[in-house]
Amino acid sequence: MSKYLEVFVAGYESYARYLWGELTHPHLKNYVYWLIGVSLFFFVLELLRPWRPEQPRFRKDFWLDAFYMFFNFFLFSLIIYNAASDVVVNLVSDALTAIGVENLVAIEVRSWPAWLQLVVLFLVRDFVHWNGHQLLHRVPFLWEFHKVHHSVEQMGFAAHLRYHWMENVVYRAIEYLPLAMIGFGISDFFIVHVFSLAVGHFNHSNWKLELGPLKYVFNNPQMHIWHHVKNLPANRPHGMNFGLTLSLWDYLFGTACIPEDGRDIELGFTDLEEFPKTFVGQSLHGFGRRRQRSA
Repeated sequence: MSKYLEVFVAGYESYARYLWGELTHPHLKNYVYWLIGVSLFFFVLELLRPWRPEQPRFRKDFWLDAFYMFFNFFLFSLIIYNAASDVVVNLVSDALTAIGVENLVAIEVRSWPAWLQLVVLFLVRDFVHWNGHQLLHRVPFLWEFHKVHHSVEQMGFAAHLRYHWMENVVYRAIEYLPLAMIGFGISDFFIVHVFSLAVGHFNHSNWKLELGPLKYVFNNPQMHIWHHVKNLPANRPHGMNFGLTLSLWDYLFGTACIPEDGRDIELGFTDLEEFPKTFVGQSLHGFGRRRQRSA
């Protein structure tokens, strides 16, 4: 037990040092300033060429979403996630060792070129997240957590990172084993994370960009806004367009749906009026009485 307590404490100390270093020492691979930079980029695009020009520049809940961006990207890890996940990883590793499993790697990619490792990581991770996103919609108790993300009533880039902290737990849990099994050798996946961040901001932005054939590969605002529609089509009771970065999975597996131009569609869900409006209320949501999603 003392080992895991030491791991827990060390997790706090290491992440606190990391975050302080990111804040005080700007550098090319600094996540804090890349988050700020990417966010400012899309904010300017929304100001210069909004898809919904009647929407306020500082739309409803803009500042709440801005706080969510930094909470989910950094503060949640500082408060508990990094330390707790270090303990869980050690527990899993020790449990596997106890039953004779010393190595989870099923596909060894360490000898592959760095660019190919990044591509494989990106594709595997995005496909896992696509499946995890469907779970958030199909499993009733997970949907209650995911409602936080769908409580957005006016779409903008910052809505990308408005989500319940339990989603961090869900996504990291389901991606752990697949990523461990491919045995990639790169420890710094900066490019993948920043690319996914930029596309996620783009998907949620109040900005229109015609992608042409690339719309069948990459997610985009005109597709993703239908994921947030309040009144779902009768044949899509659990939603549609589940892709996070890639739209490819939705087109391949039949979950893509763009009925018409969705610029002015109503967003949310049917009991949105009763949903908590504050960060604290939303963060506690999902642990009490649960409701089925209704279209």
